[in-house]
Amino acid sequence: MSICLVIPCYNEERRLDIHEFSKFAASNVGYHILFVNDGSVDGTPFLLEKLTAQYENMSFLNLEKNGGKAEAVRQGFLHALTLNDFSYIGFWDADLATPLSELNQFSTPLRENKYDIVMGSRVLRLGGHIERKWYRHLLGRLFATVASVSLKLPVYDTQCGAKFFKASIVKDLFLSNFISYWIFDVELLFRYCQKNENASERIYEIPLNHWVDVAGSKLSPLDFFKAPMELFKIYKKYKG
Repeated sequence: MSICLVIPCYNEERRLDIHEFSKFAASNVGYHILFVNDGSVDGTPFLLEKLTAQYENMSFLNLEKNGGKAEAVRQGFLHALTLNDFSYIGFWDADLATPLSELNQFSTPLRENKYDIVMGSRVLRLGGHIERKWYRHLLGRLFATVASVSLKLPVYDTQCGAKFFKASIVKDLFLSNFISYWIFDVELLFRYCQKNENASERIYEIPLNHWVDVAGSKLSPLDFFKAPMELFKIYKKYKG
């Protein structure tokens, strides 16, 4: 089984953990890591070009203009379809808030190949280490609950930046532009659920063992207050 991991990057020169990505690529040849430079204005593109030249299972897509994470992920997924016949294509946050070691948990459901979407979930549980500022946790849970209830999404954590999609459904889900620049995860899930009545049986959530809120997030707490309008726009677009 071959899996592509899309890593959207914007001004990550100082935060990108080259050692971790290199170590993972060297020991996991079944994974292809595709970095997408989202119009960075620092040294990110040069860093990525140098890094990916060292490994056959790494590549680099350079977007000249910054279009935001949603567009970087969308372009990365569509580009991944041209690289190889992957079984799954996923995206992962460049800051490694979800460590690459968590991919060990994803291996079984991905290899079973019976789920359309396999995604991480930052649920607090005994033995897990989920480190997040209290206000971000509170706002995040409030948003995820409102999104799941209002749009009838059968998931606990809509916003975790660790998601995989079966390659056969990628073109259908990613071909059109997203209307939301920061809750595109919700838009993706809603697109899928609108076309699949048995969505709850085809989406698999994995409780993460480790997740840390890394400093330098591109989102501010104020963005959460835009959520109701963003959710309404998504609902109107696909239901109206």
